[in-house]
Amino acid sequence: MKVFAIGALLLSAVALTAPPKGDAERGRVAFQKCYACHDMAPDNDVAGPSLHAILGRPIAARPGYDYSPALRRLAKREGRWSEALLDRFVADPETVAPGTAMTFTGMRDPQERADLMAWLRQSAPRLDSTRPDE
Repeated sequence: MKVFAIGALLLSAVALTAPPKGDAERGRVAFQKCYACHDMAPDNDVAGPSLHAILGRPIAARPGYDYSPALRRLAKREGRWSEALLDRFVADPETVAPGTAMTFTGMRDPQERADLMAWLRQSAPRLDSTRPDE
């Protein structure tokens, strides 16, 4: 009985700490906060670089875009935009890339970020994907 209680406690702790599941449609709405400076078209840099196929893409590597020193440092440290890194960056850009030129102060709600990530996964192919339809 004691083992069962401990197991149930551990399972409930995992359930409480599991990241929220994202909803792509709500993520499309969440992206409107990004749209003032970013576009999803492959070659359309606005105030910020295009976010087309951002997941798996090398950080600060869009040809012709003048990235801040903060993003170039992040690129040296992290290499590519993983979903986990992008989630942390969207939550608090200044903490992840101190000195970033991005004026967005962050999307603090974990559910909103999960929704955004779901939409980004659905909207553009992942560069690290082995299947073209992912």
